[in-house]
Amino acid sequence: MQVILLEKVVNLGNLGEVVRVRDGYARNYLIPQKIARRATDAALKEFEARRAEIEKQQAEKLAAAQTAGDKLNGFTLKLSQKAGVDGRLFGSVTTMDIAAALVKEGFDSVVKSHIRLPDGAIKAVGEFPVQVALHADVVSDINVVVVGEMA
Repeated sequence: MQVILLEKVVNLGNLGEVVRVRDGYARNYLIPQKIARRATDAALKEFEARRAEIEKQQAEKLAAAQTAGDKLNGFTLKLSQKAGVDGRLFGSVTTMDIAAALVKEGFDSVVKSHIRLPDGAIKAVGEFPVQVALHADVVSDINVVVVGEMA
């Protein structure tokens, strides 16, 4: 299926590009999330008529993400989890835990899909580097310090 991208998508394309994607990806993700539209003649004409407005909206989103990313860059987040005497956690620290803690710290624009854990869920006590991708062009690095509390 061919779609028109309404915003920049990593590894797919930029705003306004007509790209070919799998039907399920378009129907189940891109179109419902309002990231893309079907590439029909009418949709292409409407997109070209609204192009400046859409580019302005995307520029505002990028600016907001950059300001939040600047605040977030180098931030150290401290989380407390139950752990055994050997330093292994009972359970793990997931993207949902990190996102919830960041929202408590005042970073309201962060959701769990923005968090990137390079080695999967954190299962031990210690300090771990984590990336927060607020926008396709804005990726901030934070440190997550997991402190064990005895059960």
